[in-house]
Amino acid sequence: MKPIEQIKQPILTEMELFESKFREAMTTKVPLLNRIAHYIVRRKGKQMRPMFVFLVAKMVSDGKFNERTYRGASIIELIHTATLVHDDVVDDSNMRRGFFSINALWKNKIAVLVGDFLLSKGLLLSIDNGDFDILKLISVAVREMSEGELLQIEKARKLDITEEVYFEIIRQKTATLIAACCGIGAASVGCNTEEVEKMRTFGEQIGIAFQIKDDLFDYTNDKIGKPTGIDIKEQKMTLPLIYALNNCEPKEQKWLINSVKNHNRDKKRVKEVIAFVKEKGGIEYTTSKMKEYQLKAMEILNSYPDSPYKNSLITMVSYVIDRKK
Repeated sequence: MKPIEQIKQPILTEMELFESKFREAMTTKVPLLNRIAHYIVRRKGKQMRPMFVFLVAKMVSDGKFNERTYRGASIIELIHTATLVHDDVVDDSNMRRGFFSINALWKNKIAVLVGDFLLSKGLLLSIDNGDFDILKLISVAVREMSEGELLQIEKARKLDITEEVYFEIIRQKTATLIAACCGIGAASVGCNTEEVEKMRTFGEQIGIAFQIKDDLFDYTNDKIGKPTGIDIKEQKMTLPLIYALNNCEPKEQKWLINSVKNHNRDKKRVKEVIAFVKEKGGIEYTTSKMKEYQLKAMEILNSYPDSPYKNSLITMVSYVIDRKK
């Protein structure tokens, strides 16, 4: 059994019902929007974020969940989908999960409006049902995702990202939404503020580990993952590169920055950069950092009694750093 199928086992019924509720949340009176919504729903990804909502809700409440849990999962998926649609416009990307992106099929103007529609649908789902605690968690995540993206763009121009700034960028860009999933899962079943924050922190740790793993794919030859060197071509300063920069001679630093800034399209030069980063121990250091965050996430999980939901979250934590793509 694949890891994702294994993780889903204790919440199979909930995930099936969630899909129909999510489709319902996407419906509108505008035929064009309905066509696009149908296209999005049919090309869904692994749905890891709703899975976090359900697993956390059931782990912290001894297997209980309610309508608020379904709404929380739907809000997360609506907001996440909105950010993906907008990201494809920002990145001028024509593909998403092996299919044409919304902007490739319907152009940028429609894609931006669809993203706005999904965002407002998510927010209204909270407001209409008085789920203001859930609304706050998701609103903080949306704000932080925007800040993280803009911080990365600003730093990419100067290539002056420190390790501290790198972690802040990935915390905001990636980890904050997974943190919101886990916080919402706990909030949906009536947990107190401390427990909601504890689960939010769990999500943040695992989200950071997830992004570090993504950044490591840039330096591996694994054909299943994303193409090697893509971050270098996009002038993204990820942890392996930052570590190499901080642990080399001034002359090497100058060559490295010049390579990323001015020769990022030169395949031979990109390969040289990857080899240099590996030689300086950038991969080992980054892997050890990823495992630190995994360990912090595991410590939080271990404070809960054993259950099928806890076991699935443990498998999820392992999957995040063992995955091949």
